[in-house]
Amino acid sequence: MDTTVTTDSGENVWGGGNRPLGASYGKLMMWFFIVSDALTFSGFLAAYGFSRFKFIETWPIADEVFTHIPFFHGNFPMIYVAFMTFILIMSSVTMVLAVDAGHNMKQNKVILYLFLTIIGGAIFVGSQAWEWATFIKGDYGALETKGGRVLQFVNAETEERAALADFSTALPEDRTKHTSSEGIWFEEEGYQTSYSLNEVVEGFKSNPSILIRTEKINEEGEKTVLDRKQSLARLKDAVRVVEGANLIRNEYGSRLFADFFFFITGFHGFHVFSGVVFNIIIFFNVILGTYERRGHYEMVEKVGLYWHFVDLVWVFVFTFFYLV
Repeated sequence: MDTTVTTDSGENVWGGGNRPLGASYGKLMMWFFIVSDALTFSGFLAAYGFSRFKFIETWPIADEVFTHIPFFHGNFPMIYVAFMTFILIMSSVTMVLAVDAGHNMKQNKVILYLFLTIIGGAIFVGSQAWEWATFIKGDYGALETKGGRVLQFVNAETEERAALADFSTALPEDRTKHTSSEGIWFEEEGYQTSYSLNEVVEGFKSNPSILIRTEKINEEGEKTVLDRKQSLARLKDAVRVVEGANLIRNEYGSRLFADFFFFITGFHGFHVFSGVVFNIIIFFNVILGTYERRGHYEMVEKVGLYWHFVDLVWVFVFTFFYLV
């Protein structure tokens, strides 16, 4: 005979309820998605951290890679990345205000704060696209050895990085630039670097103030600079010129750094872009009065949960890539 445990009030203790967690089905599913996505990002960042510390002696120094600001020339380490982070965090603040306005059924304020959130997200996505383009284009250029090591150049007089254009010597080689003005196009040759290996080597030999800097980090936390004799000897190992970064070559150092950078920041950037699209859809629904007629703004709260998650993930990505 089945028995049912009841309380003094006659309620079924084990009966549960339609909303045992006090959350709607939509919010609960959003939390499930966030947890699963958090595990995915955790796996990516754990893999990055393992590689980072496995090759700690040759890993690129973030302060020397992310030094650019749009429309400004010079060395501004991490400033633009800090700006991007600030914008994304502030967009999370405006999202909180939008959700609060929705709880109070204030349609105009929801519209205002959602609009500001969309603007902040769009600025972040655009900034990340610009950072990608700058990273891919490169800055100084370098040489790659037979073993895949990268050799950078330093001016011994100024103790600053030297670009290939600063010392390379033009040679009468059969190298035609792919420009429409010259009317010659090669479909099979692929990308040509600005300078050939011979031009860089000859320019290096004729400029005694230029030294080679290796990937290895010394005890002072800086890349190792070779003397002139060591530089000339190391130059013999070079096999190609490298400009910028991609999934195969990386002028900044380890190829793994570029691979992880493109994959993880791209994955996060896709999340931010998706969040902007979701916010735009919700924004127009708010304008049309969809949630006023429903009597609640729960949809704003659900997309707000996703947006806060994206912001929180960026804090970890920012810490791993730019600060550690």
